[in-house]
Amino acid sequence: MENIDESFCQETEHRPKQSTIEAENIPLIDLSPILTSDPSNFSSEITHLVAQIGDACQKWGFFQVINHGVPSTCREKIERASKEFFLLPTEEKRKVSRDEDNPLGFYDTEHTKNVRDWKEVFDFVVENPTILPASHEPHNMELTELKNQWPNFPANFREACEEYAQGIEKLSYKLVELIALSLGLSSKRLNSYFKDQTSFMRLNYYPLCPIRHMALGVGRHKDSGALTVLAQDDVGGLEVKRKTDGEWIQVKPTPDAYIINVGDIIQVWSNDRYESVEHRVIASSMKERFSVPFFFNPSHYVMVEPLEELTNEESPAKYRAYNWGKFKTTRNLSNFKKLNVENIQIYHFRNGDL
Repeated sequence: MENIDESFCQETEHRPKQSTIEAENIPLIDLSPILTSDPSNFSSEITHLVAQIGDACQKWGFFQVINHGVPSTCREKIERASKEFFLLPTEEKRKVSRDEDNPLGFYDTEHTKNVRDWKEVFDFVVENPTILPASHEPHNMELTELKNQWPNFPANFREACEEYAQGIEKLSYKLVELIALSLGLSSKRLNSYFKDQTSFMRLNYYPLCPIRHMALGVGRHKDSGALTVLAQDDVGGLEVKRKTDGEWIQVKPTPDAYIINVGDIIQVWSNDRYESVEHRVIASSMKERFSVPFFFNPSHYVMVEPLEELTNEESPAKYRAYNWGKFKTTRNLSNFKKLNVENIQIYHFRNGDL
């Protein structure tokens, strides 16, 4: 044990249990009705689908989707390109390392809640360049452009990433429209927030972990954006904190399915009707794991606050408005240096006495 890097070690209460509970009842939702018709066309199939989505968002904050319309060839290409990239020598991967000025590219010292994750990542944005505030300071209005950096190897890496991102972006809009309908809104109510979006894709690689009883692939956290669409391989390892009892539940991989979770922004927009749920990734000593999450995020100038249609005198707004760009920039900077503020969370904007 004297060779263990303590930066990976979780506090005892957050370490993985030796036995896991497999989720039998995280909803598995068939999206085939929206492949043939617009979600706003209220057929009985669409109405049933919207009810399923609303129920899953309310009870779990997580669900899986099948018959989603994303070609399996796109997924196969990005999974193959991801494996080829991460299995390159470290010095080759570090040629596209991210840093404080550009949070895009390769990184292998990611921390979650101040504990290092047992993983490597590669991040790229969907809109290239993506505009974000240059500073987390509230009165600094300067903007910066984030630009993707691509490795020379593997040869088809960029093409595979960009093609996959287009397919997942289309799916994300469909899901946001279904979520809007489930909240009693018009299907396109949320779409305009994603003009000039700050969405990004992440390739995750979880190497074999000799201290899986002490470390985590990713520590417990909630996603700060609007929606996450995750492709995980057949190794599994994602655990969701069940709302009813706080137990960590493993999400069993379903072939060709995507795992969807509601982020903090939808929690705020819905005025807590839907809740962003804690999740984490267990490390494995037996098999390497690869996954590809897509983080669907609004534009930097969006002020995030409870939607007017979902608040009234009986149910007043539970959050003050906050600027998404400043929120995101603060989060990005906290990966590289200790800021003079606590890592920002939506509860910092919660209204009191409600």
